[in-house]
Amino acid sequence: MVKKIKNYKNFNILSKHRKSIILIGNFDGVHFGHQKLFKLARRYKKKLRSKIGVITFEPMPKMFFNQNIKNFRISSLKQKEILLMKQGVDFIITKKFDKKFSKIKYLSFIKNILYKKINAKYIFVSNNFRFGNKREGNVKKLILNEKNFNYKIIKPKPIISKRKIVSSTHIRKLLSKGNLNYANKLLVRNWSIEGLVQKGRQMGKKIGFPTCNLDIKNYVIPKLGVYAVRIRIKNSNKILKGIANIGFRPTFNQKKILLEVHIFNFSGNLYNKVLTIDFISFIRNEKKFKNINQLKKQISSDLVMAKKSLN
Repeated sequence: MVKKIKNYKNFNILSKHRKSIILIGNFDGVHFGHQKLFKLARRYKKKLRSKIGVITFEPMPKMFFNQNIKNFRISSLKQKEILLMKQGVDFIITKKFDKKFSKIKYLSFIKNILYKKINAKYIFVSNNFRFGNKREGNVKKLILNEKNFNYKIIKPKPIISKRKIVSSTHIRKLLSKGNLNYANKLLVRNWSIEGLVQKGRQMGKKIGFPTCNLDIKNYVIPKLGVYAVRIRIKNSNKILKGIANIGFRPTFNQKKILLEVHIFNFSGNLYNKVLTIDFISFIRNEKKFKNINQLKKQISSDLVMAKKSLN
């Protein structure tokens, strides 16, 4: 059983969480590279009998500075919190990233937040970590201030896989190229989307393959096409199997990207229910069919493929 985690929305933390080991970053996806970092933090925790805290930002700074970036996240904030819990984190500070916070001077962040408010003892950061007004703060400046503010910077080496650094950016690229198996390997789990079932045009039902429509919100868009998936309904332990299509549904001239999920051997109303869709394997690219019969034939073939990969 995973213990309950303390969530803060600002830097006014309880005294028991001061003098902790602090990890700062987006931790989008909490992938294999992040997990190695937390493993090291847990070693420090055991040795120092301290607590582990995470400072993260919402929205992610890149999305704040570039309003055009919509589909970017590997995990939602809620998913990230659950994944961090599993890494033995005692508390999370999710700081709202806004214009005022983005203007903070780097030295003020170190002195007033890391030192006065949090009194961090060990700070884990990646080599490319930037902070403060105009991104003027960096790891070098954090190290230069270690003695002044009584902390120690831990800067682990990045994890390399197939000659590439394991990063959220790399995983986003893998998903967009349809390399789901490798993305899942680097995530050490199946990539998943959590969303609310919405009422659609009911085209699937009309052709004999009823689907649940989910809004993908700010999630990264994987390669458009058909996937074998596992489905979890919120507050239910049952894992269902199915097939998902993510794309524009060109046969029906849809203009908006949709995630549609057909659950095998299922009957029931799932409208307004929250589903988690685990992407297991990529089956085929999205394509336009000449007519409905062609589409139905292809879906029947897709179902066979999906069932094979889910067994």
